[in-house]
Amino acid sequence: MSYKILFSDIDGTLLDAQRTLSEKTIKVLSELKDRLPIVLVSSRMPVQMYYLQEKAGILGMPLIAYNGALVLDGEKQLHSVEIPITLCEEIVAMNHQYAESKVHISFYNYNEWYVPQTDAWAEREERNTCTKPVVKPNEEVIYLWKAQNKGAHKLMLMGEEHFIEKMWQLLQEKMSGQLQLYRAKNTYIEITLQGISKLTGINVFLAHHPDITLAEAIAFGDNYNDQEMLEAVGLGVAVANAREEVKAIANATTHHHKEDGVALFLSELFQIEL
Repeated sequence: MSYKILFSDIDGTLLDAQRTLSEKTIKVLSELKDRLPIVLVSSRMPVQMYYLQEKAGILGMPLIAYNGALVLDGEKQLHSVEIPITLCEEIVAMNHQYAESKVHISFYNYNEWYVPQTDAWAEREERNTCTKPVVKPNEEVIYLWKAQNKGAHKLMLMGEEHFIEKMWQLLQEKMSGQLQLYRAKNTYIEITLQGISKLTGINVFLAHHPDITLAEAIAFGDNYNDQEMLEAVGLGVAVANAREEVKAIANATTHHHKEDGVALFLSELFQIEL
């Protein structure tokens, strides 16, 4: 099979133990960039992917951000779906009312990232993504975005497990059918608008590139939000550290992300010397 495009998740898949691109991964991606588009697909915001694109020599290539809520082809925006600010306001109110305001709620829109305060959660995300947020209370962000008629591409809820569990149950109960909820860890909830996924982002991108089909795509991933993507493409590859459910639907499994799994698989598939 002749593959025409590569999609890859970032965290837990493409990055190494230091949460960056290894020399092997950089070499493989740099050599592949002239053969096919390399599209990073992530829950991250665009700016948190730009520096990785730059390292790999693929800056300016397409990317799918916020688990599919924002699709960019270079500087061209192909797709953008925001959580209405009224729903964001309801979630903040739920945090005050039911979770004792103990849940950290980050607001994201395009390359804007607002945190309510500088705390351990904000600092951890800053370290992990090499991006600095703006500190502004949730209520002030809501007031600002209402005036700008703007919503959130993503909300990130972080906190102690019992508070996150309480919010998870409440969101499912009170906002069923309105929001896409994803729990990567017991202490995190990522929220986009209902119906958004990495696969919907890929489908939007391919609709603008009718010369490429899903069957001609390769994708790499590790977690539940990668499952649809891996199942739909022609060659879906799970890294060794992937969830068992993800490995079960993948066409192949490669090495652990800390062992250059993506680079090793691609080097063999495309005959690139490492």
